[in-house]
This record gives sequence, C-alpha cells and structure tokens, in this order.
Amino acid sequence: MEHLDVLVVGAGLSGIGAGHYLKEKCPWASFAIFEAREAIGGTWDLFRYPGIRSDSDMFTLGYSFRPWNGEKSIADGDSILQYIKDTAAEEGLIPRIRFGHRVVRAEWSSDEAQWHVSAERTDTGQTVELTCGFIFSCSGYYRYDHGYLPPFDGMDRFGGTVIHPQDWPEDLDYAGKRVVVIGSGATAVTLVPAMAGQAAHVTMLQRSPTYIASLPARDPIADFMRKALPERLSGPAIRWMKALLTQGSYQLSRRRPELMKKLLRKQLEKALPAGYDIDTHFTPRYNPWDQRFCVIPDGDLFKAIHAGTVDVVTDHIQTFTEKGLLLESGAELDADIIVTATGLELLFLGGVELVVDGEKVDPATKLSYKGMMLEGIPNLAIAIGYTNASWTLKCDLTCDYVTRLLNHMNTTGLGQCMPVNRDASMVTRPILDLTSGYVQRSADRFPKQGSRFPWQVYQSYVRDYRAIKMSRIEDGEMVFSNPRPRERALAS
Repeated sequence: MEHLDVLVVGAGLSGIGAGHYLKEKCPWASFAIFEAREAIGGTWDLFRYPGIRSDSDMFTLGYSFRPWNGEKSIADGDSILQYIKDTAAEEGLIPRIRFGHRVVRAEWSSDEAQWHVSAERTDTGQTVELTCGFIFSCSGYYRYDHGYLPPFDGMDRFGGTVIHPQDWPEDLDYAGKRVVVIGSGATAVTLVPAMAGQAAHVTMLQRSPTYIASLPARDPIADFMRKALPERLSGPAIRWMKALLTQGSYQLSRRRPELMKKLLRKQLEKALPAGYDIDTHFTPRYNPWDQRFCVIPDGDLFKAIHAGTVDVVTDHIQTFTEKGLLLESGAELDADIIVTATGLELLFLGGVELVVDGEKVDPATKLSYKGMMLEGIPNLAIAIGYTNASWTLKCDLTCDYVTRLLNHMNTTGLGQCMPVNRDASMVTRPILDLTSGYVQRSADRFPKQGSRFPWQVYQSYVRDYRAIKMSRIEDGEMVFSNPRPRERALAS
C-alpha cells in the first residue's frame, strides 16, 4: 500500500499554498494533493456566474511567497483562477495533484502512528486505499455539490428560468431579459451590476439589507508603493498595509459601531441618487461585521442604480407565480429569469468521515486548537481563513506552522502530535463568529472555540502572527508521542 508523509486534501487556493510550503520547508516529506474535481482552483474554478470576483483585496488574498502583481486590487474570478494555476505550475506542483480523488474516510491508528485513508475515484467509482503520516485538509468549508435554496412556495409554477449561482449554465442568454436576483450578500451584489449591462432590467430582491462598501478596483496607494519600493520589499509592505487597514476597520466597527454606521451612511448618500430610501434598502438591522461586509469595486452597484438599470426591492416572497414573484406586501415582480442567490451550505472537512483508534469522531464535540487543529485528533491540520479579512492571511500562517510541526516531529523521531485540552472549565462558543444565515445553519456541526488561547480563535492577523508564527511548537498543550522505529525515521 502506498504511504505518504503528508496528504493534502484540495487543490484550491489553500492546497496550492500548502504544496509550496511542503516543498520549500519539508523537502524530506513525500506528499500528494488529492482533488475531488478535475481542475485546479477550488472555489474559483467552481463558480462561473457573471461578474464573479474577490471580496478581499488581492494583495492579501494572494500568496505571501508570490505577491499579486495584477493591476486590480479587487480582481475578477478568471484572473484569480489563472493566478492559482500559474502558481501551481511555477512551483512544480501539478505532477503532485491527483484529480478526481475524493477523500471519504480517514482512520487513525495510534499503534501504527498513521492514517488509513480511503478515497473515491470520481470517474470510475473505484476506491483507492493508502496510508499517510499527516493529513492537511485544504478543502475549505463550502459544500461544492449544491448551494442553499429555501423552500419557496410555487417554484414549479414559474414559467421562466430559475438558476442558483453555484450551478450557473454556460449557455444562459439573459440579454434583453427581465431578471430578479434574490439575495443581498456578496454573490447578489456581484451578479446584479454584472447582469445589468445586458439584461433589460435587474431587480435585487432582499429580505433585509447588507452593509456594502465601495472600494477602488485599483488601489492608488499600492500602485505608489510598487513604484517607490524594490520588488522584494513592495510585496510584503503592501500586504501588511492592507492587512492592518482591514483589521483597523474591523476593530473600529466592533468598538465604535455607531461611528462606522455614520461613515458608511455618508458614502451611500454620496453614491446613490438624491432622496433614495437608504433606510429601507441599505440600513441593516445588525452592527457592522456581525456579518461579512460586501465590497463593490468602484461603486458599480450604485452606478447601475443611478443609471436606472437596477432596482432594489426589500420585501418577503409569498409565492412564485407563472410570471414571477408575489411579495408579502402585495407587489408583484415579473421576470424571465430568477436567480436564487440565497446562500451557500457549509460542510466541515468536505464531509470526510474521521475515525480515531476505532471510534468515530464528531467534530462538533471538539475544540479548535489555534483555529487549525482539533483536540484529541492526532496529525490533522485544517486550513480555515479569516471571516473578517482575507482567507489566505490565516492559511499562510497555518501552512508555516504545519511545516514547523512536521519538521519538529521528523527531527525528534516522534510520529504523533495531538492538541490536548486539560481545562475542564473551558467555556465554548461557535468557531465562526458571524450571524450570517449560512453560518448559523451549520454551527451545530462545526467544532467549537474556547475562552482562552490556544483554543480561542482571534480573527486577527496581527495577534495570530505573533501567537502562531512566532510561538514555540512545544507549548504544553500540543502533546508529542509515538516514537517511530529508527529505520523508518531514517528513511524519512
């Protein structure tokens, strides 16, 4: 049976980053990247709806080891996908990727100090068995096979086309059509202005507003720093600048929510037509950063409203009709196409079944260690990004830590590392600290975080940089054991 030192799960943004770190910092380790789909890119290859783009700046969403050099700070999906593909090619990772391999089960044996992994070939249905010393899950937490769709009444009566953005058809022609986009999150505010350029009219139908901030698609400060600084300095400098600005905005929102509301309100008043009903359509009932902000480049949504090609309607759906939607207010919206941008579903570890020494693991009963490992689960790390900043900022720290952890075990000849919580009085709460519907719907199936570090999740790049990258591996709560046989240690 094939044995790998490390099995990376997922060839998206995180998995390609993990591959770089393993090659660069653990040259002794054999590893492969198992990807369930037939392509690199993960989320950025899966989603194909019009206008798809980043909702984080690319200077922090890009890799620290390969700084983003594109012109736009808020980049389109095709550019991001190409960036991931180019990185994989330059790093020599493509031969390491096994496409069409979906990991379905992983069983840890303490006697052997290794995982027994079962993967399913998505093309043939064949089961592939292998062992590995360490699993690094980089599959994110979105469910890839379908998105979230509420049980709307009367959908079968509608005579037009209903589409979920996660299943966008390549041949959809919406030119000259009346479109209703249901939703107000990042997907909706991306789709609406993108479709407005060709559609006869687009209506964004929302139950309640979301905080929306306009940022320049091209960052003038970053452009200046690129010109003023040598390339080896400009990448890290811009990355830190953007990370600190994002963190500052988040902290201001948390500590002075009323001030942040006023600042956002002033931006809306300048961007929207005079007399626009901001209170109804753009004033959420929650505080800033209780849910993720929606970022729009160069105010494209506001410009489309100004042009009259987009309307925003805030109401509840009573039922689908033959011609469109009947709302609870009694108003009717006629449509040729209805897009249900109603959210995503989350799936921890991509649905992989975990078993440790014969006992099935329920992740919801486990505490998260530093936001990247689980108490009582040996030799398993998980790349999960920030909810209030770029995904890659946290994943870079996680990758660096994992390679340090692997090198420590390789040097000491120990085959097992496992976070252990000895504090029975630990207070727990959800690991994802957002009130968004997609988070709340799945919170009971995700691990928890504790009331103190390393079990507490900071959601702060500055604090994590110090607590993860600059901390010792041996911290008293990471327990090392299981000395490897000498001949196996030497072989590694």
